Amino acid sequence: MRVPIDPQADSSRRAWVACPVCDDARHCETCADLRNCGEHWRYLISNSGPVLHLQCPQCTHLWSLNTRPGVTRRGDGTPCS
Repeated sequence: MRVPIDPQADSSRRAWVACPVCDDARHCETCADLRNCGEHWRYLISNSGPVLHLQCPQCTHLWSLNTRPGVTRRGDGTPCS
């Protein structure tokens, strides 16, 4: 089942990461060269510190990505989330 595009989605707030569901960029030469492709971007819905909340405009999958796994907050020893 496809979910609708999040109302917070704004095409001016983008992220270039692989979608874990559709992997639509797997055959894209621009993406393979780690350049920002005009077709294979994701909506950056929001972030909470290093955790990005994303949505794929192709398959509408929503997910969160921790860009700094294993990093802890200063002073409390708990992982950033």
